[in-house]
Amino acid sequence: MKEEYRKRLEKLSTTNVSDALDALGLRGSTYGIRPTWEGCKKIVGEAVTVKLVSAGLTKSPNHLGVNAIEAAKEGDIILVDNSGRLDVSCWGGILANGAKEKGIAGVVIDGACRDLDDYVEADFSVYARGAVVATARGRIMEEATNVMVQFGGVQVRSGDIVMADRSGVVIVPREKIEEVLIKAEGLFQKEEDMIREIKNGASMLEVDTKYSYEKMLK
Repeated sequence: MKEEYRKRLEKLSTTNVSDALDALGLRGSTYGIRPTWEGCKKIVGEAVTVKLVSAGLTKSPNHLGVNAIEAAKEGDIILVDNSGRLDVSCWGGILANGAKEKGIAGVVIDGACRDLDDYVEADFSVYARGAVVATARGRIMEEATNVMVQFGGVQVRSGDIVMADRSGVVIVPREKIEEVLIKAEGLFQKEEDMIREIKNGASMLEVDTKYSYEKMLK
């Protein structure tokens, strides 16, 4: 990802980007995937995707996530599709430390993780649906790395842009990044102007009427 894009996204929130995606008719707003620990940093980066399936007679040569860490570049985000499962972990402390040492920005998981104290100690950002103690071993395995996946109801491909903060996770199709950024920056500025006028004494009704807040995405 161009450093210019990273810096521009870091000034925005996931809600700014979500609104821009809606305004442009793009699907990229996920649901239910939140920071796993207080102080979890906002992250922005290109997706390295991991597709998981239930374990069975076909075995995986590596523990899940290892191939993604190996493939990732500094600043990338590992995105794990475990179909939203909450009964089994698909990310833990050893993987987090391996990713941290590689310079990976963070991990987002459509499913559960474990070893939260290790994330805090490593100062490594992990976003997930929840935490659970049950290991992945014997329960789930990696099907593929860097393939198209579903994540929180959104299609994600390797190299798409991931952004996560306290509000959740959004995905920006890589070929639409400039268009989305321009729209998100415009919406951000309008909201900042509205807040400034409210703080300066304008009534909520006056500001709403002036900026047509209900129609801002049209």
